[in-house]
Amino acid sequence: MKKYGLPILIFAVFEAVAVTLWLTKDNIFYLFNFSYIGFSVALGVFLIFGKHRHARRIVQLLVGLYMLVYLGLICRENMQIEGFWYYLFTGVFEAATIHYAVAKIFGPLLFGRGWCGYACWTAMVLDFLPYKTPEKPRKKIGWIRYVTFAASLIFVAALFLSKVGNIERIMFWSFIIGNVLYYGVGIASAFIFKDNRAFCKYFCPVTVFLKPASYFSLVRIKCDESKCVKCGKCAKVCPMEVDVTDNSRKRKNGTECILCMECVKNCPKDAL
Repeated sequence: MKKYGLPILIFAVFEAVAVTLWLTKDNIFYLFNFSYIGFSVALGVFLIFGKHRHARRIVQLLVGLYMLVYLGLICRENMQIEGFWYYLFTGVFEAATIHYAVAKIFGPLLFGRGWCGYACWTAMVLDFLPYKTPEKPRKKIGWIRYVTFAASLIFVAALFLSKVGNIERIMFWSFIIGNVLYYGVGIASAFIFKDNRAFCKYFCPVTVFLKPASYFSLVRIKCDESKCVKCGKCAKVCPMEVDVTDNSRKRKNGTECILCMECVKNCPKDAL
């Protein structure tokens, strides 16, 4: 049931969102958008339980490229955090505001930081770098993410307060420039810290939304202590350095779990 139950649940949740938005917004795009993303994520989880080697990467490419290329570049929607602030200031519940509400603000109450593991187009590229697991101790510089979070808000607020013209065009170019900066900082920090996910841990402003709700996530990695032999293999393969042997919500780096399932795949006793 685990192999089929979770993928079906994930798809059902996304499909419920898809149908609700289609009917309430009277726009069939939302039906396609969330059905596609839900199917892609559910497929990935199904492949993971089937022990497919590249399951998560398949989902990252399916969802990440769709949002980056189709929604961002072709449809010219700023799906970064600046786009969220933009729609929030205009008072319009569209595009980025819906995306953030579902994937990054309320969604994590159900699936935690699954966005980071399966859909983020920045991590999609970073996960191809050589440092799959951290080779250096974690740095205490996570406060930088709050600076970038505030900077994104101040940038968009300044545009509105200054009454800048053609703000839609500025938002589109800020999406392009923002992604170039994210990839640049992400790749550089991966090699500096010898950790593919250094950007997620120290710089990504979106994690400010993700972390609080993730604490209460219903979908979590749990450990069957009766099976666990304390071999430490789960800790060695975790890209986010989460102590998955502790079932407490206060476990080390608990809100950092991206549900990548590396710990589950590498557990010799199926304790996770």
